[in-house]
Amino acid sequence: MALPTFSFSTTAEEVADIFASKIRGKNVLITGTSLNGIGYETARVIAKYANLVVITGYNVERLKLSQEALKKDVPGAKIRSLILDLSSLAAVRKAAAEVNAYSEPLHILIHNAAHGGGDFKLTADGLEVQMATAQFGPFLFTKLLAPKLIAAGSTSFSPRVVFVSSEGHRMGPGVDLDNLAHPKPETYSNLGAYSQAKSANILFASELARRSRGKIHTYSLHPGSINTNMVQKEHNRADMVNFGVLNPDGTLNSEFPFKTMSQGAATTVVAAFDTRLEEQSGSFLWDCVVANEKIAPHSADPETAKKLWDISEQIVDEKFTF
Repeated sequence: MALPTFSFSTTAEEVADIFASKIRGKNVLITGTSLNGIGYETARVIAKYANLVVITGYNVERLKLSQEALKKDVPGAKIRSLILDLSSLAAVRKAAAEVNAYSEPLHILIHNAAHGGGDFKLTADGLEVQMATAQFGPFLFTKLLAPKLIAAGSTSFSPRVVFVSSEGHRMGPGVDLDNLAHPKPETYSNLGAYSQAKSANILFASELARRSRGKIHTYSLHPGSINTNMVQKEHNRADMVNFGVLNPDGTLNSEFPFKTMSQGAATTVVAAFDTRLEEQSGSFLWDCVVANEKIAPHSADPETAKKLWDISEQIVDEKFTF
């Protein structure tokens, strides 16, 4: 049977139902699964068919709420929670050790988590918090879980790593490689940090695809504009108004092309399970289809991707090789 053509209005439920046979038996880890977010919605639709869905978060109470809601929404689903603070390299190492101790294999890793933005802030490791959460934490987490992911592969299945990026990567000049290790408050802006973080997602995905040479298939994506927790944060209001997402009074702009939560999660599910992507590892998806032409030049540059990888290895103090 021919697979359908997906579009802006495709929902995550539709995608999961179509690829149910590919989801069955799989164990999937999704970062950033708070209620009212696309990570939660991704977990919800995958949990209908998956063998195991691991949800993560750094806040114990919020993670518990997500787990309880998932079990209520999908009775019988196997949901496991994992405390993971991607802004802390020590916390990442601890969480990765826990996952590596699981008796089950790991088939799919979805990097959905993002920092909510705000004023300039350094992590305990001396890194800018948005970039730490988007790049250095995921880089280390993926590196530590790569052997487990690769071990889950077979002649008929290639493990996947998915990065939820954004069209926001096009709103800046790209990753400032010179300031990653020693970020400066005088060069910081909330929007600039967000744009750099989303650019890093795309660069990491493409370089991981290149270096893993088919052992891991990777994809990055723009989920669309969705009314999530991040849109509602007070410190993001000015930027949201400038983009036309919010009206000056903070209410949603009814004329802005919002997706529903399920439409927003759809591209993630496509990236994780659509069989048509097998030969397109490293690609960028938009509205559930490959759209590499929509990557800004600074985020499509192979040399920048290589440099970001090398800097990331230095910052986490570990070589990531295959």
